[in-house]
Amino acid sequence: MEKSLSVQYDPKRPVSLLKTLGILRRGLGDPTIRLSATEAWLAFATPLGDASLHLHKSSTSSPAALQAWGPGAQWALESAPNLLGALDDWSDFDQGIKEGRFPQIVARTRLEHPDAVLPTTGRIFEHAAGAILEQRVTGIEANHAWRWIIRHLGHRAPGPVPEGLMIFPEPHRLASMKRWDWQKARVEAQRANTMGRLVQVAHSLQWWAGQPIDQVKPAAMPPGTLAAALASVPGIGPWTIAETLQRSHGAGDFISVGDYHLADFVGQVLTGKRISDSQMLELLAPYAPHRQRVVRMLMLSGQKKQSFGPRYAPLDHRRR
Repeated sequence: MEKSLSVQYDPKRPVSLLKTLGILRRGLGDPTIRLSATEAWLAFATPLGDASLHLHKSSTSSPAALQAWGPGAQWALESAPNLLGALDDWSDFDQGIKEGRFPQIVARTRLEHPDAVLPTTGRIFEHAAGAILEQRVTGIEANHAWRWIIRHLGHRAPGPVPEGLMIFPEPHRLASMKRWDWQKARVEAQRANTMGRLVQVAHSLQWWAGQPIDQVKPAAMPPGTLAAALASVPGIGPWTIAETLQRSHGAGDFISVGDYHLADFVGQVLTGKRISDSQMLELLAPYAPHRQRVVRMLMLSGQKKQSFGPRYAPLDHRRR
């Protein structure tokens, strides 16, 4: 039996594992995470080595019992509070609710879901890779690629973990993938090439892992932020940047511009009609620096986007 490290952490506010950590799960079959209302298993690489982390909360208001295994166990336990919102400050947002600065549906949803917080993982490469795989394809296709890569290039999580819990592969492992490997994963050349470019800068991006989201890296070209560094990678745009930073840094103001559904959904809920990305940015501008918090509340509101036309069908990448 592998030795484990244990600790308790009390967020001192309601925190739902499902609402908070659900953003980290890429499909119900994601090999890197197991999640329920009262417990979560996560497996990931740390600067000190692989780690498995188990979180147990008997209720949204209870403290969390944390247990970790592997070379990165200490790092995992020290950063675990950030997964439960230790760096996520809603005080200004909640004050704005009291002052009537947000739409009524946002205010009502916040009162109904005070246990939803934004997690910070510090895992930039993993989340950027996952976002790239989701570019311009259906969720079915993206989740298949995510699982294929982990099952073929990842490795088992340390400790007495649930069967099938695995760790996303290191950059050098992804660099070993050939064209036919990407085809088996159903990833066409454009996304595969972007992944290759991400692999090349993965080490330099890691500098921002433990830094505030707007921290300027010394000697980096202006503006020197993580968002700018990601944007400098061909194939990575605003959508991928937002999807990455929402997970790695709990970004409360980065919106997934370019999402196939988001602008229509936001427009429908707030104005009763579908809108473009530029109109969505204009509509949400008064709510900065909490635009993603507003979007999060809208998603928890129970509202659904009206569906018109056929769904996207999975693509055939065998000749791509």
